[in-house]
Amino acid sequence: MEFKFFCPRWGSEKIPFPIFIQKVLEDGYDGVEISLPEDNNVREEYLSVLSEEKVPFIVQHHQTDKKNANDYIPEFVERLEMLAASQPLFINSQTGKDFYSFEENCRIIEKAIEVEAKTGVPIYQETHRGKFSFACHVMPDYLKVFPEMKITADFSHWVNVSESMLEHQQKTIEKVIPHVFHIHSRVGFPEGPQVNHPGTPENKDILNRHMNWWDAIIKERKKQGNTEFTITSEFGPVPYMPTLPFTRQPVSNQWEINKYMMELLKSRYTNN
Repeated sequence: MEFKFFCPRWGSEKIPFPIFIQKVLEDGYDGVEISLPEDNNVREEYLSVLSEEKVPFIVQHHQTDKKNANDYIPEFVERLEMLAASQPLFINSQTGKDFYSFEENCRIIEKAIEVEAKTGVPIYQETHRGKFSFACHVMPDYLKVFPEMKITADFSHWVNVSESMLEHQQKTIEKVIPHVFHIHSRVGFPEGPQVNHPGTPENKDILNRHMNWWDAIIKERKKQGNTEFTITSEFGPVPYMPTLPFTRQPVSNQWEINKYMMELLKSRYTNN
């Protein structure tokens, strides 16, 4: 299996995009995961740089934010179609709302399926706080309705929401794993979505718990005959990154942590 590692644009927005891309490539990533700018000219600049440098990219949908599902759906569809027009590897979507009803979220997921069929661009559903996929225990009901759903696994959210390492929900995790096609390799803990640094001794057990899940996902994809798998190192900036009191200085360097995770998983998976 070939592994491709992606760097998030999130947290590096102040770096001019061409310089960001060069830094990504110099540090050994294969591509980038980005939110496309709303401004048409800036969006075209991004896409031009990606094309010129021949850099694979994943695009994110997270912007749609409406009080009710009827208002959410048309904007959601419009955004997905715009993102699909850029011809990414796939769209990683934070879909729906945790406070919408099951039926409302199903209507929204159906629209994503329609856009995928119309455009030919795969749409993966990210496990994320505040969205339809906000917690581990809600997923089996959605998977019964949408057995072909493709998931981006960011289990750091589920750890945080459940205030646990999901010890009592391993059977549910096992139901989700066959649907996972992409990983966000952020490490969460029961009191937050992001540890201060995944390489510290005090976080060893938490990191290993996440890596056991990721190992199981990759084992399943190999079993299903997939020849390629994508991973994004997605430790975030402040306020995801814990800060020192009064100064709001981050306790760790986001870029270095994401590079650490990329190199750790590249060694774990590509050398075996």
